[in-house]
Amino acid sequence: MFEVTIEQSFAAGHALRNYRGKCENVHGHNYRCQVTLAGQDLDSTGLLIDFVAAKKVLQGIIDRLDHQWLNEFPPFDTLNPSAENIAKYIYDEFNKGIDTANGVRLGSVRLWETDTSSAIYRL
Repeated sequence: MFEVTIEQSFAAGHALRNYRGKCENVHGHNYRCQVTLAGQDLDSTGLLIDFVAAKKVLQGIIDRLDHQWLNEFPPFDTLNPSAENIAKYIYDEFNKGIDTANGVRLGSVRLWETDTSSAIYRL
């Protein structure tokens, strides 16, 4: 099994709903997002997936999230904008844009809110 990983970062604000503590207040994070792709076979060039193509898909998602107030950004206008839910959102959006012709699949999305706190979503 081969895996490749890409990372991007973005800044966004949010407030957790139905939470008791500091994070129920307006605050922001410099998020770091790591996407891992996996597959059994390499293409004729010896690549699982072109890093440039994978980064382009992720960048499109990140551009939509960057410098947003997540509580008003669908689906987080109704879904709590927790790290777990944001990771799943990125996973689902990335899956829509990835080329799976070579058997490549999205392995996981890891989203850091801080240097020491992250959430992972994988199927």
